[in-house]
Amino acid sequence: MTPEANMRATQWLAKSELRPTKQRTALAELLVGDGHNRHVTAESLFEAAGDSGEKVSLATVYNTLKAFCEAGLMREITVDGSKSYFDTNITDHPHFYWEDSATLTDAPAEQLEFARVPDAPEGAEIAKVDVVIRLRRT
Repeated sequence: MTPEANMRATQWLAKSELRPTKQRTALAELLVGDGHNRHVTAESLFEAAGDSGEKVSLATVYNTLKAFCEAGLMREITVDGSKSYFDTNITDHPHFYWEDSATLTDAPAEQLEFARVPDAPEGAEIAKVDVVIRLRRT
């Protein structure tokens, strides 16, 4: 990776209280090193790490992604209750899920309108609303 990618990754990690270990920094470089947001699965990030010559286990990738989410650096979006995608864009925004390629992309937030969301049951509050729009190519 480039010095710029390492700097972006280091600055991104500094937004949290996570210790910038070698593996976390390497994975952060893959996620934010080019300055663009990403939607990844643990498997796709594991593959990218291997392609870049980084020696990291799939379990470490899973644990690191979970730690990044808990630290507020990423968001986890679950599709079908079982497939998790991790998004470096932590702002509230909808997603398109492309069924044919099993990929997740950002949907235009300015086009989404909610007239109302249901009230939370007594003793609960709405933490967030995830909008995933499933697409099938025609």
